[in-house]
Amino acid sequence: MSELGPVSSVAVSPIAVSPTAVSPMEAELRALRASGRKLLVPYLTGGLGPWTEHLRAMADAGADVIEVGIPFSDPAMDGPVIQQASELALRSGTTPGSVLADLRGVDAGVPLVAMTYYNLVFHMGDERMAGELAEAGVSGVVLPDVPMEEQGPWRAAADPAGIDTVLMAGPITPDDRLARVCEQSRGYIYGVNLMGITGERASLGEQGAVLARRIKALTDKPVLMGFGVSTPEQAVEVSAEADGAIVGTAVVRRILDGETPEQLHAFIASLRKALDAG
Repeated sequence: MSELGPVSSVAVSPIAVSPTAVSPMEAELRALRASGRKLLVPYLTGGLGPWTEHLRAMADAGADVIEVGIPFSDPAMDGPVIQQASELALRSGTTPGSVLADLRGVDAGVPLVAMTYYNLVFHMGDERMAGELAEAGVSGVVLPDVPMEEQGPWRAAADPAGIDTVLMAGPITPDDRLARVCEQSRGYIYGVNLMGITGERASLGEQGAVLARRIKALTDKPVLMGFGVSTPEQAVEVSAEADGAIVGTAVVRRILDGETPEQLHAFIASLRKALDAG
């Protein structure tokens, strides 16, 4: 078990990974932060409906990075909404290859980060997955079920391919481990507001703010807070101590409800407006 949940069922051997220079995605986010902008990172499920149109709409509405979920049959960290979205996408024939093929035709104008589970990477192969992500224009990846210590084989393929591996930290991550997460994460740090699975929440509590302060005390890398962020007010709340917000389930629920790209644009624009107003 990691501090964020169960690890992958695929055994991977640890390899020491050395930190590298600032990546293009991290440099872009640092520059936006330096301009006084709070960062906005929405998530959507690849293969769900007219998803590339939704992606473009979110970019046009002011997203700074977009996380793209590559559907997996057993998404252990995801709540019922994103699980449903993954199941529907898989039933429609979505595969890692089809998601990446679609992305090759998308010029979003913002960095894209794939979020998926290591079983899919393992079956494709670390080097092939890293190469295909790079060819599809993806800047980074989040693998929530692989602990930092076991990411060596993946990082050995991803780092040379220019794929940032974004690491996650949760409220119960001990200080010594948090320091290593901050050192090894590339692009940004994904702070988890709440323990448990993804999903909308009526209230976020204080855990996220405490974690954001702990992370900011250890690193100058961009710190983005996710899990439970559902409204413009909550995006502002979690960004008070961090550099921005990650919004997933609230986006995916709207897509499941049949919202058009124009309607999704309006929702993302409302988040952007709130963050800009502070």
